[in-house]
Amino acid sequence: MTQGTIGSTICQSGYTSTIRPPEGVTGEEKVASAAAYGYTGSLHTAEYDHLISLELGGDPNDPSNLWIEPNDRPNTASTYNTKDALENRLNGLVCSGRITLVVAQRAIATNWVAAFQKYDT
Repeated sequence: MTQGTIGSTICQSGYTSTIRPPEGVTGEEKVASAAAYGYTGSLHTAEYDHLISLELGGDPNDPSNLWIEPNDRPNTASTYNTKDALENRLNGLVCSGRITLVVAQRAIATNWVAAFQKYDT
């Protein structure tokens, strides 16, 4: 993924659904990843997440881009969390030309909490 290809990829509505691995595959991977990380929390509300999200050109299948993300929202019943909102926000900023793809990828991969504080408006 490059800055030059965002118009035909991440900035196209529905793009991520064309590359997202099926839940039948990721479900088993999620359980194995949780065991490898020693995660013992609820898998119902933890997301098997991409460090660099698909919305920002992250690799859908690279194990080094996938991790168990505990939900940061107390008493939630879903996997939707604060990082998901940031992924959407950064995608909007990239697609509107306000920041580059590289800046967004670096921000979310380095410290997504700091990126949320910087880019959430």
